[in-house]
Amino acid sequence: MNELLLQPVEETVSDEAIQDFLSRYGFPPVVTIERIPATGSRPAVLIVFRDLSPEALKTLQSRIHQVHWNGRKIEAIVLRQRAE
Repeated sequence: MNELLLQPVEETVSDEAIQDFLSRYGFPPVVTIERIPATGSRPAVLIVFRDLSPEALKTLQSRIHQVHWNGRKIEAIVLRQRAE
């Protein structure tokens, strides 16, 4: 599975809104969305995709990195695959 970190994403943004945002840019359905709280101004979400190659995720990531959404500039970071 491949993971994408989006920040900053406020805790008040719903999972549905995140999925809608991603689908507008061609992302496949999300497997899970995990909230990563922050003590500062950088709350994040960790998004997991199934059946998406690392190369495809990098291509999709470039579509949303530095895009303004919900009043903030989004950073999209592709995380390395972890051994399971």
